Amino acid sequence: MATYNTEIYTGGGGWQQDEPLSVSISTRGDVVPGDGKPDAGTTVTWSSPSAGNGSVTFFDDGTRFEGTAQFSGEGPVGYRGTLAD
Repeated sequence: MATYNTEIYTGGGGWQQDEPLSVSISTRGDVVPGDGKPDAGTTVTWSSPSAGNGSVTFFDDGTRFEGTAQFSGEGPVGYRGTLAD
């Protein structure tokens, strides 16, 4: 699992700090190792009534991501994050 400090971009308000994002995904093989981060180029897309919708792609050996999100009851925003220490 990897945890990222995140920001949202709403346009006129610029980049604003948001809640941390934790990523833990596995299938037949580990997509995100239990003690690691996604590989660069990994794209994660989600859709949930409670968590909203989003799509992010990881860069720089999985230490950061960029994408978009739309949280429940809100409009779409730019979404980015950096690996938490």
